[in-house]
Amino acid sequence: MTRGGGRPDGTPELDELLRALAPQARGALLRRGGSFDTCEDAVQDALVAAAAQWPAEGLPANPAGWLVTVASRRWTDAWRQDVARRRREEAVAALEPDEPVVVRAADDALTLLLLCCHPALPPDAQVALTLRAVGGLSTAEIADAFLVPQTTVGQRISRAKQRIRASGARFELPVAEERAERIAAVRDVLYLLFNEGHTASSGAALQRVDLSSEAIRLTRQLHEALPADGETAGLLALMLLTDARRPARTRPDGSLVPLAEQDRGRWDQAGITEGVGLISAALATAPIGAFQLQAAIAAVHDEAASVEDTDWPQILGLYELLSAIDRSPMVALNRVVAVAEVRGPAAGLTELASLRATLALAEHHRAIAVHAHLLERAGDTEAACVGYETAAHRTLNLPERRYLEQRAERLRARGDVGLP
Repeated sequence: MTRGGGRPDGTPELDELLRALAPQARGALLRRGGSFDTCEDAVQDALVAAAAQWPAEGLPANPAGWLVTVASRRWTDAWRQDVARRRREEAVAALEPDEPVVVRAADDALTLLLLCCHPALPPDAQVALTLRAVGGLSTAEIADAFLVPQTTVGQRISRAKQRIRASGARFELPVAEERAERIAAVRDVLYLLFNEGHTASSGAALQRVDLSSEAIRLTRQLHEALPADGETAGLLALMLLTDARRPARTRPDGSLVPLAEQDRGRWDQAGITEGVGLISAALATAPIGAFQLQAAIAAVHDEAASVEDTDWPQILGLYELLSAIDRSPMVALNRVVAVAEVRGPAAGLTELASLRATLALAEHHRAIAVHAHLLERAGDTEAACVGYETAAHRTLNLPERRYLEQRAERLRARGDVGLP
């Protein structure tokens, strides 16, 4: 759309456009050698200018180029105002683009993701910086999403920028020997972000759709930059297949609906189709990895017409493969559920007893809830009731807590469980 030829349709659409363009502008400036924080400030000024001018004047012919040009000028002005760096003024000023700006969106998005997930940063800082620099979320939005004070998020981002500067990291792709490990770190951060959105670790809402949606958007960017990477395709497929069930996971009052009780007619069939297509292609063309196997398990669930039609033997077989390459506690716990579905609750209880004796997961509310569920299926309702109540006290997510409390209440209502 040329200048004056049209306007953004509304504030949400303009916000979405600016959020998508911001990483490209940051990448263009960082590629020229600026520090992370000075480039960040310059891009923020350009975004403010765009939000003020574009609704009145219409979109420029090259919105990304417009942002880069304005941000470059802000960046140059900032250098000029810094007396200690006057000797760089001429070189920096010369970087102002005189020709149409070419923005390497896919390359820059990948490089920026890798920079935000630098190994010098702790996971919480990686998540915050990724949301800020790549996702375009404000400090207030990130704080609201994670239910922490804005000052905490601001400090995390500030420290992250300082660590990146101290590490000497540059805005460039890592050398080939480091690239696979760094990309794996990006996937882990995006997976962590999606999981927090899918089931919040605390708070009154079961899900935080803004976080899960942002994780999917960023993973799409990563997949576009690395279309042949099987694990990135697997991660995107896993997110889509899991998120497809979101419309049926809660009732109108926000309470949790377990998978077995969900109305599958409310699942997002377009998301399922896309996810199945992605994982099918990845498994056929790339080395098998953990995200691909998790996506395959999600696909088996999503393709079952009813809970009774679920192919649990296939799911257990996939978990056996997954357990061989991913020994994380949650994978082990989910495998126990599959064992119980295939071989019965007694077998599941035996596996779980061994698992809880050796892993820190023993006191996690989900492990306790699985134990209670298997006890209920095995007929030990009193112990199951105690387990549900214990698990309810351990979770900080209110919908999960209410669901577990209701499970205990239903058992007590049967009349064969004594009051504590």
